[in-house]
Amino acid sequence: MTESAERRSTRQREQLAERCLVSTEWLAAHLSAPDVRIVDASYFLPGEGRDARAEYEQEHIPGAVFFDIDEIKDPASPLPHMLPPPEVFAAKVRRLGLGDGNRIVVYDRRGLFSAARVWWSFRVYGHEDVAVLDGGLPKWLAEGRPVDDRPVHPGERHFTARLNTLLLRDLEQVEANVGSRREQLVDARAGERFRGEVEEVRPGQRRGHIPGSLSLPFVELLDTADGTLLPPDRLRERFAAAGVDPVRPVVTTCGSGVTACVLLLGLARVGAGRLALYDGSWSEWGLPEGPPIETGPPAGGAAEPGASR
Repeated sequence: MTESAERRSTRQREQLAERCLVSTEWLAAHLSAPDVRIVDASYFLPGEGRDARAEYEQEHIPGAVFFDIDEIKDPASPLPHMLPPPEVFAAKVRRLGLGDGNRIVVYDRRGLFSAARVWWSFRVYGHEDVAVLDGGLPKWLAEGRPVDDRPVHPGERHFTARLNTLLLRDLEQVEANVGSRREQLVDARAGERFRGEVEEVRPGQRRGHIPGSLSLPFVELLDTADGTLLPPDRLRERFAAAGVDPVRPVVTTCGSGVTACVLLLGLARVGAGRLALYDGSWSEWGLPEGPPIETGPPAGGAAEPGASR
């Protein structure tokens, strides 16, 4: 890499770290800005008995459109909410009024759970001007900021989808990496799921984790007081405690490619580069006839975050 290329890469990482989050104060001040578009990306796990779209219709940040992760997906995949082909993604988000030239802000109803998945999805398709609302709807409501129940009818807007395959990994690539260990594989699921001590969320899946992966439950990156992402210095501490080196390439995984993106958001916030998502995650790897698995704590002696607290 030439010196100029190195400087460009460093500048891109710094810009991403700066722009990947916006505060509730920022959004309140820009709520009516003509180039800002707000997205409710709420999603709930199977079995929770909650309807994200219905809750959006009852209450959302003014002007927000609803991004349904289970609808904007690959129609040909049997796996849950896999990223769709570029033309499908472009057609879906265009109807939501999301397109070129927009500053997109994504939030969810938990605070920071599924919003990062939609943030990452837009980046995969080449739209870099996208951020997550830090603390999400819970923080917005706690501060007494406005919400609305009126339907939002955006006009269609052109969206240019440019697939960036560097930000994604598939089953074959992860299988190859189990042998090479060229990239760090980091699992965002709860520790007991990683260790194989409890049944998986989706019936029929095996218990355990991908061989050689590290454990960093996504909740470890959040401030328990308000659900916001931890500041960069504390994020670096959490990554170090889990054995994750942000300087080296990282691939994140989870149950179905949702909370793994919280890890990617945290890594982006500390200026890490060479980040990718294994979209199939445990929904694919954990299938009954899937590749080999491991159980128990992470290999190599890395302590699981929170294990001593």
